[in-house]
Amino acid sequence: MALITYVEFNGTRHDVQVKSGKTVMEGARDNGVPGIDADCGGACACSTCHVYLDPAWVERVPKKDAMEEDMLDFAYQTDPVRSRLTCQIKVTEALDGLVVHIPEKQI
Repeated sequence: MALITYVEFNGTRHDVQVKSGKTVMEGARDNGVPGIDADCGGACACSTCHVYLDPAWVERVPKKDAMEEDMLDFAYQTDPVRSRLTCQIKVTEALDGLVVHIPEKQI
C-alpha cells in the first residue's frame, strides 16, 4: 500500500491508500477523486488521466516510456518535466507519499 495525495486544481486534497500493483489512475478512479477522467480505462489511449508530479517526486517516479510521451501531446497544458499519465504509474511501496496535482481540465 502507498498513500497517494491527489491535489485538485482548486487546492482540495485527497489522501488515498492505494494497493501496490494498481495504478495511480485506478487509485483515483476507485476512490472518486474528481478531475482524473480516465476515459480509456488505463490503456494509454487518451490523455484524460494527466497530472503534474509534485517537484519532489519527479526523480523518484519511474520514467515515462515513448507511448506515454506520445499521448501527453494530447493533454492540456503539459509540463515537459512534471506531466505524467496516471495510468502509466504503477503503485509500489516506494511511491508512499506521492503527491500529484490535477490540471484545470482534461482533454
